[in-house]
Amino acid sequence: MTRRRRRAPLAERGQATVEYALVLLGAAVVALLVVAWATDGGGTGRIGELFDAVIDNVLARTEDAG
Repeated sequence: MTRRRRRAPLAERGQATVEYALVLLGAAVVALLVVAWATDGGGTGRIGELFDAVIDNVLARTEDAG
């Protein structure tokens, strides 16, 4: 028995492509905002502080668990 593939209605064709494009656009906007935040007025220091905070948090959690 062969199964027929159900086709999407004509009005819905290409919807997945549009949704994919919108997700990529949203990700690009978030990336640009992060870059703008990081480079605005001494971004290197901000990134370093963020990294230190993350590492300190991870180390604190592993010390508490051990």
